[in-house]
Amino acid sequence: MRKLTYFVACSIDGFIGDPNGDASSMMRCVSEEFLEFLKTQYPETVSAEGREILKFHDAENQKFDTVVQGRGSYQLALDGGITSPYGHLREYVASRSLGTSPDPNVHLITDDLVGAVRALKAEEGGLGIWLCGGSRLAGALLDEVDELVIKTYPQVYGSGMPMFGTDFAVTDFTLDSVRTFDNGALVRTYSRKR
Repeated sequence: MRKLTYFVACSIDGFIGDPNGDASSMMRCVSEEFLEFLKTQYPETVSAEGREILKFHDAENQKFDTVVQGRGSYQLALDGGITSPYGHLREYVASRSLGTSPDPNVHLITDDLVGAVRALKAEEGGLGIWLCGGSRLAGALLDEVDELVIKTYPQVYGSGMPMFGTDFAVTDFTLDSVRTFDNGALVRTYSRKR
């Protein structure tokens, strides 16, 4: 069984974006040390365009071979004229409104989101599945999340898009590790208690 990992950036107060979903302010907190961490541990979580700019386009996928993201997250790429932001992964976009995929590498999940993710998790072999976001998608898939990798940046938003857009439900996880960076960022890894 493959793991579904919610690998996400957030503010100190737990928001993954401002009230409109914009998280670009977090980019100000990225340091050389943090980029080296991404390059060696999670290179596949950087978009194809970002990998070119940062000169690690040839880095092999370390943890994930598949990405699942919501329409809002995917729309950011479309707005920039990019139809396959993670072409180095199998891309799935949860959307009821796209109709058809704008790219042969992007597969749409139009209904039975949980069933589709369970089918991906049941595949034999391969690396894990990266839940890219956003908030509502993470909320809908909370019961399927096996691991959390939370990149916490030293910023307070006050309000915005929460990590999980869902109704109140206590879900327990176990802290596996914490890594601190010179820029004040933390990366915490949690496993789901089953």
